[in-house]
Amino acid sequence: MLVLLPPSEGKASSGRGAPLKPESLSLPGLHDAREAVLEELVELCAGDEDKACEVLGLSEGLRGEVAKNTELRTAGTRPAGEIYTGVLYDALDLASLDTAAKRRAARSLLVFSGLWGAVRVTDRIPSYRCSMGVRLPGLGALGAHWRAPMAEALPEVAGRGLVLDLRSSAYAAAWKPKGEVAGRTATVRVLHAPTRKVVSHFNKATKGRIVRSLLSAPVVPENPAELVEALRGLGHVVEAQAPARSGQSWSLDVLVTEIH
Repeated sequence: MLVLLPPSEGKASSGRGAPLKPESLSLPGLHDAREAVLEELVELCAGDEDKACEVLGLSEGLRGEVAKNTELRTAGTRPAGEIYTGVLYDALDLASLDTAAKRRAARSLLVFSGLWGAVRVTDRIPSYRCSMGVRLPGLGALGAHWRAPMAEALPEVAGRGLVLDLRSSAYAAAWKPKGEVAGRTATVRVLHAPTRKVVSHFNKATKGRIVRSLLSAPVVPENPAELVEALRGLGHVVEAQAPARSGQSWSLDVLVTEIH
């Protein structure tokens, strides 16, 4: 099982570990694309602070994030699973998983990122600010920047099992499963049942709880149909739509009645 996650806007501070070693990150096929973003982001933030805030979409209260980006190559690092915080990651609560579930998380979870493309939760990275929606002056829109290298790297990472896609639309733009991989991919939305609308907080919290439950389950679903049964077995109300034709993904709506 491969689980595709969005990052979080909020991040923990950089750790006290050794500085970033880009060549040590998972998915080495993304190395050159990572270096291109890293180089331009550091240069941007080391220059005109007002311009950097504008490009990164930062409010006045987040101006300090610019200075943080200037130190990306020298700041301490910690595992990505500790860097990313926020509602989804609070609900997932990686630190409290048992040993077997933590090993499964290390193998299964892939966090998409405007700066790194995608990283495993065990990859050591510094805290940063750079969403997938950013358009850098030199590289342009990051979603487009990542498409070609992702198209090369991700099919192999997906292996032959289930791909569970929990990304938001901005991060989904960086890689869309195609062909045979798409047929075993399930894209999940969480909807407030009475309104049939996505409500951000409980959408993220429910996705975090779903991932936690699957990582802790004794049997891992191997395809979208088994995922539907697994989620229903966990007490979720699921509406599933199988692909209408080859090359399309499954669509799953998880209906939630209480906002929490």
